[in-house]
Amino acid sequence: MQQTTSPAPQAAKPKPKPLVPPAEFREGGIATMDAAGLNGILKDPAASEFQKAKACQRAGEVASKDTVPALAALLDNEHLSVYARYGLEPIADPSADEALRAALTKLKGVRLIGVINSIGKRRDAKAQPTLVKMMHGSEVDVARAAASALGHIGASKELLAALPKATGLMKVSVADACLVCAEHMLADGKRSEALALYAALSGPDVPKAARLGAMNGIIREETSPTRPR
Repeated sequence: MQQTTSPAPQAAKPKPKPLVPPAEFREGGIATMDAAGLNGILKDPAASEFQKAKACQRAGEVASKDTVPALAALLDNEHLSVYARYGLEPIADPSADEALRAALTKLKGVRLIGVINSIGKRRDAKAQPTLVKMMHGSEVDVARAAASALGHIGASKELLAALPKATGLMKVSVADACLVCAEHMLADGKRSEALALYAALSGPDVPKAARLGAMNGIIREETSPTRPR
């Protein structure tokens, strides 16, 4: 009887080494840094864009006023402006509003529009005069962004005054901003003012979508079981 031999056991394959990103893409301890450490990264000319972006994100979590100057310095950076705004938006200190307002006169194009959007999110009323001028300016995209921000801030008079003169997409943006303004009024307990704004938006010269939105707002409020009796 012929004997069979078992195949020799194969040597275990070595485990692949974990991939290590290049130094410029290593987060390191940024995710746990305090404001002082983040400022060091943001101001370091040798730090990579990746590291500075991570530092901006972490700054938004820390929300310390101490990071405002370093973040503000990046608002005009082509690649880091979005991250800088992300870091500034949650900071409650007035210095963050001041930094964003100061950038309104320095930036152009998409970076200016981004700052306008951030100001709208923060509902910074002190920016209203500058935004009204921008809403009436010749740069349509900037004007539309300014109108949107004014809706969040609550500039109902300025928006209603601009509505009859606006045309095309600008008219749509101003009308939509009025709706946003009315919703904020309701949230802030200003029901009568919100209903008056809805009524002003119900006219035939208002873009259809905004007009229907205003009518829906009136019906919703007047039929609500919690409305004043």
